[in-house]
Amino acid sequence: MGRRLFSCFGWGKSNDAVTKVSSNHAQEKNVTADVSAEEQRRGGAVLVELFSSQGCKTSPEAEVLVSRLGRGDFELEVPVIVLAYHVDYWDYMGWKDPYGSSQWTVRQKAYVEALNLDTMFTPQVVIQGRAQCQGNDQDGLLSAITGAPRFPAPTLQATFQRPTPESLQVSLTGALRNKVDNQGANVMVALYESGLVTDVPKGENKGRVLSNDYVVRKLEKLCTVKDISAKKNVSGTVNFPLWQGFNSSKCGVTVFVQSNCHQILCSQNFQLPDNI
Repeated sequence: MGRRLFSCFGWGKSNDAVTKVSSNHAQEKNVTADVSAEEQRRGGAVLVELFSSQGCKTSPEAEVLVSRLGRGDFELEVPVIVLAYHVDYWDYMGWKDPYGSSQWTVRQKAYVEALNLDTMFTPQVVIQGRAQCQGNDQDGLLSAITGAPRFPAPTLQATFQRPTPESLQVSLTGALRNKVDNQGANVMVALYESGLVTDVPKGENKGRVLSNDYVVRKLEKLCTVKDISAKKNVSGTVNFPLWQGFNSSKCGVTVFVQSNCHQILCSQNFQLPDNI
């Protein structure tokens, strides 16, 4: 990408709003979760990734929109998985986003380049790694979701353990149910948190109380796959360091397969059990 241009966009409904691209402390708790029959019946989900910031004046409206989307308020026939990444390039505006990370800024930049865009902006939504729109454009978002390609949901089984009070171990095994060619793809695991509430005393959103859901706290690679059939099983384990105040009842895990050109091939979601 050439010049580093950042924008904070408001709501828009133009036809150009959507762009597409073809120990002693160990706690021996062990909880297993599997994809539900209902999820399999409905088919694979569409992965919606929001890039947002508490330092951007127009991001809170997008956060509300994707929270409603994740709750199923729009009654779409298409199942949706939502992840929200808080970038850090608005931190200089007077408020440092407590969930902001340069890692998510790098992830957004990769999408900007893959989608042949000129500018990084918030709020931005990327759908299945193939299309994008302004994050507070409800009509554009719902249209992009409805028109997004869908793939069979993986049949992964997840086992959750707490080796220590400060860590979460996620083990996954099962079939991706999607063929991966010799270009290869990465199986990624995201740990997210919902129900976050922040009083913002400074910056563009000074005086507001912001609510955030599906906020990605950690993202790890389970494995890399290449030239495999849809029936082939994969397995692996990731370890997440946990943050102060971690509450499993507010958290979930999303597994997604992403090609080298950043397109999402399939995804699956797990709610963390309360007793982990």
